[in-house]
Amino acid sequence: MAERLERSVLLVPGSNWEMIQKTAASKADAVCIDLEDAVAPEEKEASRTKVIRAFQELDFGAKLKMFRMNGLDTHFAYRDIIEIVEAAGDRIDLIVIPKVNCPQDIHVVETLLGQIESYKKYSRPIGLEALIETALGCVNIREIAACSTRLEGFVYGPGDFAASVRMPMESIGEMDEHDALYPGHRWHHIMQSIVSAARAYDKRAIDGPFAGIKNIEGLRQACQIGRAMGFDGKWCIHPGQIETANQIFVPSAKEIAWAQLVLDEYEAALKDGRGAIRVKGKMIDVASLRMCRTMVERARLAGLLN
Repeated sequence: MAERLERSVLLVPGSNWEMIQKTAASKADAVCIDLEDAVAPEEKEASRTKVIRAFQELDFGAKLKMFRMNGLDTHFAYRDIIEIVEAAGDRIDLIVIPKVNCPQDIHVVETLLGQIESYKKYSRPIGLEALIETALGCVNIREIAACSTRLEGFVYGPGDFAASVRMPMESIGEMDEHDALYPGHRWHHIMQSIVSAARAYDKRAIDGPFAGIKNIEGLRQACQIGRAMGFDGKWCIHPGQIETANQIFVPSAKEIAWAQLVLDEYEAALKDGRGAIRVKGKMIDVASLRMCRTMVERARLAGLLN
């Protein structure tokens, strides 16, 4: 699977054409046109036309282009896939499947896509990302991760997950009085489960949205926690959140410099016939080298290194 840069994913309601147009000029790495939570039931069918128009007419540049379909437990889902993919599937990179509970959910969408792609003679397959936002999805995440090569990544859905497991949450993504009471990070299990499953099966892991649009420091903290836990990026619900996500979900200049120094020192040690080395008083082993290589590759993907 080709690596894709997904530090920031800007969500936009599929019912709002003016907002969709603005996303094309944004600095997000990816744009996700939403047909699920952001669109009222009476507008869902008409919104498909706007999604098709966006992918056919707008220039998104190098951004990843995706849409979030409606859940498989609704009658909107199959028409979302058929109408949009038949009309604009050759211009779509990914489809986000909400509330994925088990591998069968992926298989349903994968089967439909395979048939449409064959019928339309598309030259490349459309990838999938699974929203993990239920207790059942969390329990089954390893099986979901292993079920399809078309599945490229996971997205954490904090609001629906909180409701699913009956954990109180005042505002999606923000810390509140319940977090202050708990002696640790309340969402560690689900977030680490997503990251671990993603890495085990070569997938991306994207942190969920942050509802506090004006809470800049809270957003920065959430992004820093997400990156510290291993996530590749974050869903953004407002253009003002993009820059913060883009800055945080890449290695810092200090981290890049350290990684390059370690790799250079190790290369020199190999030429001298040495195995283990020390760099600035720190012992460097094979695990250290893997971390440094990953950091350098991540920096290159983001255009921070040639």
